[in-house]
Amino acid sequence: MDVLDLTRLQFAVVTIYHYFFVPLSISLAASAAGLQIAWLRTRRAEYLHLTKFVGKLLIVTFAVGVVTGLVQEFQFGLGWSAFANFYGDVFGPTLAIEGMLAFFLEATFLALWYFGWDRLPRLVHTACIVIVAAGTLLSAFIILAANSFMQNPVAYALDPATGRARLTSFTELMLNKVNLAAFPHTMAGALMVGGALLLALGVWRLAADPAYRILARLGAWLTLAGGGFTALTGDHLGKVITEVQPMKMAAAEALYETTSGAPFAVFATGKPLPEFALEIPWLLSILAKGDPGATVQGIDDLQAQYAAEFGPGSYVPMIPVAFWTFRLMIGAGMLAMAVAAFYLWRTRKARQAPHWLTRWLPLIPLLPAAANTFGWIFTETARQPWIAFGISKTADGISPGLTSTEVLFSLAGFTLVYGVLAVVWLRLVRHLARQPLAASSPSPADKSDLAPVY
Repeated sequence: MDVLDLTRLQFAVVTIYHYFFVPLSISLAASAAGLQIAWLRTRRAEYLHLTKFVGKLLIVTFAVGVVTGLVQEFQFGLGWSAFANFYGDVFGPTLAIEGMLAFFLEATFLALWYFGWDRLPRLVHTACIVIVAAGTLLSAFIILAANSFMQNPVAYALDPATGRARLTSFTELMLNKVNLAAFPHTMAGALMVGGALLLALGVWRLAADPAYRILARLGAWLTLAGGGFTALTGDHLGKVITEVQPMKMAAAEALYETTSGAPFAVFATGKPLPEFALEIPWLLSILAKGDPGATVQGIDDLQAQYAAEFGPGSYVPMIPVAFWTFRLMIGAGMLAMAVAAFYLWRTRKARQAPHWLTRWLPLIPLLPAAANTFGWIFTETARQPWIAFGISKTADGISPGLTSTEVLFSLAGFTLVYGVLAVVWLRLVRHLARQPLAASSPSPADKSDLAPVY
């Protein structure tokens, strides 16, 4: 592998690992806020215990997410300084606002919430966790706006004096049509990830405390509802992608010839795909443009169009990667939804889930996490060879003078750090889940025990 491939691999490792914790933080913050509001309305002790339990999960996940985010920033400066230099005037203000506004909003009010039990008025204390949840959404919206610029560059102009891109409208950057479509899709996926974790922990600890049944069913509902919204928002996102990045959609379907009434291939084999395909008639045209008879541009025509517009070269991404990650994303998400729906049906009206199901349910977080990961791999690899579609190629974005040895050395270091963080996070979650739920809510007489224990 050359230095470009190694740098791309390093970016993929760092980003995918960081993204394990981002959707968890978003969904755990929303879950903690919802449980605390339920406790305020009902005064049921189970909701209070679960609020504090989910809040502790959020703090652990948020802390690890901050560390992995710092590693990601370091990797970006190390491997992609040419891109950062050219687009710094666009990304700099955007990321600064995210850090100064959204991140400090989350961190400050999360600390107030954690240390404010029995010290702040209940409504003020509840408002703190609601603000934390809103802060996670704001942070995600701004970060996704920066990524959407790479998918569909808007609100910029090339400065003839410096030769760099400069931001022309922050509002237009935030309202990028790709961001408006990707944000709800990403948030729905985040609900699935957090819901699956709560479902797994609830089922695992149900024998120790019946209150975990509430957590398990809440997790199952979040997984099911998040999956439904993911499908709806994904349909809209697919149409936006077809409009601004037609090569990405063509690569996802391995559609080489421009076709009217294009089918969707559920499965395909061959080199390159598809030599044999199991197809659903007209479905691709429906997904791409909402019309069963619509014409979808093929890879060959798009390659010729881009070569004429941008110059000689290949503008075709890796077809097998785009094809299979798209299907694995959908398949893993649908399977998680099906398992959650089956659990809800089998546990309706105080019924118990069968033993074989409870044995396997602790593994369900792997499904939405895999769906999210495959979705990001598809989003970023099917954009290639562009780092910012239509204006800058990935090969032009890596740091000048970077060597393969330097990338391999730093990649080994990041992998070691991430391995340690994974062990720490898993041990902390296991430790928290093994504590009795009531221990999360000591009586007022035991206020001295409210000090952090992790």
